Amino acid sequence: MAEDHIRYDILAQEALRGVMRKVLSEVARTGLPGNHHFFITFVTGAPGVRISTRLRERYPEQMTIVLQYQYWDLKVNETGFEVGLSFSDIPERLEIPFAAVRGFYDPSVNFELEFDVQQEAPDATSEVESLPAPTPPQPKGKTDSPAKKSEKKPARKEAAAAGSEDGKSADVVSLDAFRKK
Repeated sequence: MAEDHIRYDILAQEALRGVMRKVLSEVARTGLPGNHHFFITFVTGAPGVRISTRLRERYPEQMTIVLQYQYWDLKVNETGFEVGLSFSDIPERLEIPFAAVRGFYDPSVNFELEFDVQQEAPDATSEVESLPAPTPPQPKGKTDSPAKKSEKKPARKEAAAAGSEDGKSADVVSLDAFRKK
């Protein structure tokens, strides 16, 4: 087999990350249309990821976030996005480069993208970048908490629901349970 000097694999990954960037940019501008929502899995130790120390300790390898009901200040640029989310009723701001995203899944239309993520070895002298907690806006309409879960598979493989506001925790349900067989 001939050596791929063009690196089609890298070009395809960049093009698909562009799809995710375009979708998130539109959502940042106009909001989520219809029943669309996103499970986004990212590598927490990837270069450029900025999350609080508390979240980094809880999700040392990777994390899945859900953009559906309670998120705020979604901002998208050429290299990544930032968003405000609440984790156990504690507001957090996350900055995630597109290069750190491992999976993007929209269950409303069963659309999934999976990516390879390059990780740098952690430098013992570098400090973890933490972000200050943002102030969340007052919720409008539904008040479900976003789902989040540390997992080794991309976003669609499993999703966890966070506890509800009344203190009861929700069950973890595999999305495969709802698929037609």
